[in-house]
Amino acid sequence: MPLVPLHGHTALRARLAHAVGRGTLPSSLLLLGPRGVGKQQLALWLARFLVCDRPTATGPCGECKSCRMSAELKHPDLQWFFPRPRLKDADASPDDVREDMADAIAARLKAGGLYEAPGGDEGIFMSTVKTIVRTAALSPAMGRRKLFVIGDAERMVPQEGSDQAANAFLKLLEEPLADTTIILTSSEPGALLPTIRSRTVAVRVPPLTDTEVDAFFADPQIADRLDLPKGPELRELLRLAGGAPGRLIERDSWTAAMRQANRILEAATSRDHGRQMRVALGAGAAGARGKFSDALDALTVALHDRARAAADRGDEPGASGAARAVDAVEEAKEMASRNVSPQLLTASLLRQLSKSIP
Repeated sequence: MPLVPLHGHTALRARLAHAVGRGTLPSSLLLLGPRGVGKQQLALWLARFLVCDRPTATGPCGECKSCRMSAELKHPDLQWFFPRPRLKDADASPDDVREDMADAIAARLKAGGLYEAPGGDEGIFMSTVKTIVRTAALSPAMGRRKLFVIGDAERMVPQEGSDQAANAFLKLLEEPLADTTIILTSSEPGALLPTIRSRTVAVRVPPLTDTEVDAFFADPQIADRLDLPKGPELRELLRLAGGAPGRLIERDSWTAAMRQANRILEAATSRDHGRQMRVALGAGAAGARGKFSDALDALTVALHDRARAAADRGDEPGASGAARAVDAVEEAKEMASRNVSPQLLTASLLRQLSKSIP
């Protein structure tokens, strides 16, 4: 069963297709963006493009043998890795890793590629890193290139017990083989190892537009798979998704992020220093960085709503203040990508929001 069609990212896909056509696509890419915007789907689309036998100017042809195989993730030159629970054997063989990954990919295919984020105990452990390095050393089985898609790359643990394998992977990123392209994705760039980020070309993947989100959920292949409400309740969910339809696959997590965003907003507008400090201290440590990033995304959505509401009622100071607050949140996101403490960031952000929002 193939993955559901990729929706949105039209401009970015055109840029990537142009780079492929000119032969200027970097060998090691890092797709960065909010959780749920389809980064791994986009990475797989690009991988299918690169293994296609008859590529068009805008993407894979969708009809050749390579396209048919890659659509079902059966192409031997397209490898997809993502966080998994640690295997019982700490030094699992490449065959063990491939078997485990094949089962996980089959489960994602069964869901059409509509899956929840990995659990907190899942990672890309050393046995998987070794498998990637060894597979990269082999010649392509069918075509001219090998493609590696590594999702949620911030979960990689390359220093775990084998410097040789870790160094080999970093060398693979820095000096990929001529027949190899590596595409990593991450929603938490601040949690990425600096040695990995410095060896890849980062590409920002933005949220989908409202039109693209509507098209995503209007696709019958997607609508039939997701248990979503109808009517006004669905419209409210789509609005809260903020251009990241994947958030609705794990609605409980996104609802929790919205609650945290509202707590930050309420503390900022209360001008109560004690309350603000309690909210900042509750922002979580580095281990909860994913939840903190989601809360910042939710805060952006809430502030956009606030700005629109102020503009609709003719409240120019309120609209301008909310817009300035959005800029402050975007700066906080950039700081979060540099691994700054969530508590310190929240404390600083609360001060800025208090000054910006009337």
